Amino acid sequence: MIVMKFGGTSVTDAAAIDRTAGIVKGRVERCPLVVVSAMSRVTDALLAAGKAAGEGQRENALELARGLRERHLATAQELVSSEQYARLGADIDHEFNTLEELLKGIVAVGELSPRSSDYVVSYGERLCSKIVTEAYVARGIRSTLVDARKVMITDAQHGKAIPQPDAIEHRAKNLVRPLLDAAQVPVMGGFIGATEQGAQTTIGRGGSDFSAALIGSGLDAEAIEIWTDVDGMMTTDPRICPDAHRIRVVSFEEAAELAYFGAKVLHPATVLPAVQKNIPVLVLNSLRPYSEGTLIVNRAPKSKATFKAIAAKKRITIVEIVAARMLGAHGFLKTIFDIFDKHHCSIDVVSTSEVSVSLTVDSNEAIPAIAADLEKIADVKYAGRNAIVCLVGENIRETPQIAARVFTALGDINVRMISQGASEINITFVIREDDVPEAMRRLHKAFFTEVDPEVFD
Repeated sequence: MIVMKFGGTSVTDAAAIDRTAGIVKGRVERCPLVVVSAMSRVTDALLAAGKAAGEGQRENALELARGLRERHLATAQELVSSEQYARLGADIDHEFNTLEELLKGIVAVGELSPRSSDYVVSYGERLCSKIVTEAYVARGIRSTLVDARKVMITDAQHGKAIPQPDAIEHRAKNLVRPLLDAAQVPVMGGFIGATEQGAQTTIGRGGSDFSAALIGSGLDAEAIEIWTDVDGMMTTDPRICPDAHRIRVVSFEEAAELAYFGAKVLHPATVLPAVQKNIPVLVLNSLRPYSEGTLIVNRAPKSKATFKAIAAKKRITIVEIVAARMLGAHGFLKTIFDIFDKHHCSIDVVSTSEVSVSLTVDSNEAIPAIAADLEKIADVKYAGRNAIVCLVGENIRETPQIAARVFTALGDINVRMISQGASEINITFVIREDDVPEAMRRLHKAFFTEVDPEVFD
């Protein structure tokens, strides 16, 4: 069997959903399971509605919900027969009635809790999976809706819950495998889950990719297909470098590094369950289903190129911690990391000197509070509007003087921090956010003017 995940742009309207039906029909013999995201921009609208309700803006919240109701009803009506729509439309109306009551409740309480936020935002995937299921049935696909909350078991950390792979595998084999064995095409929403006790959760933005990989791992899939609106992974952002090349094949390790450091084609955690079961992942384009896309495998074929791709992660803050008397003291670094852990803030790049520690984090609202805690043990400065640039490739291990070539290509662009050695397959550095486009263009010209046709297109 295979897992086919369709992202928001691939299910954004009736025409897009109709395209996915054609793609799934062409793979019915491979026993597909379909995972869908919310329709494009729906998650943002639901988050905005929840936020408005939490701030007491009742009419604003309900107006956002009404707009989403109309969009989903119109999409459903285009896709199914009148008889189907009588049932599906009533179901969609019921879901939105429940959502509006929830929003009114949040207004009454005067607070949007993480648990309530998870419940509000879950409507995107739940509604989309219902519409997609009925659309497939209308097109002759034996499709069955699966409630992701009964399969995707997580802990109780609302907003970014941690999936429980053993429980997911058990539920998938009991609830989903019989459908596949009966030649049904199960359809479920990504991104959402529930605790063992049934409390609804979400696994973070972009989590539909992770859902697909987890369910694929639990069912020992032969492949996991991530369907997006691009032809696969590229050597860099084509909006910055129009001459960017498609990567035909990349290793799991390279893909994970690129995903973490800004490549937005797939969720950073997607590859992990696939690596454990050695399941190949394909990144494909639902607008151009004939494109070969990018194949992600455990071991990629040898390439003549030093790098596979360049990625950039913006909205980065550099935090500088100076404590001349404490840096060499036992437990000092642990104290620093404990402070970041207390505020649930992950660290990307770390650099130390005799008297200071510099590190980078995603810019977020917790930084002033983190700085206040750090100031109890050291002098602290922080600066936003930075970016991490990462060059990834397995050939770095065997290429001498590669760092010199990278920084020569950058020329007069100021580099704030450098990291090499933490991973054998990447060179990472921090620059000002405004310098990213020019840095990417210079690096792409230096390393991707001539490419290996076996690895790049």
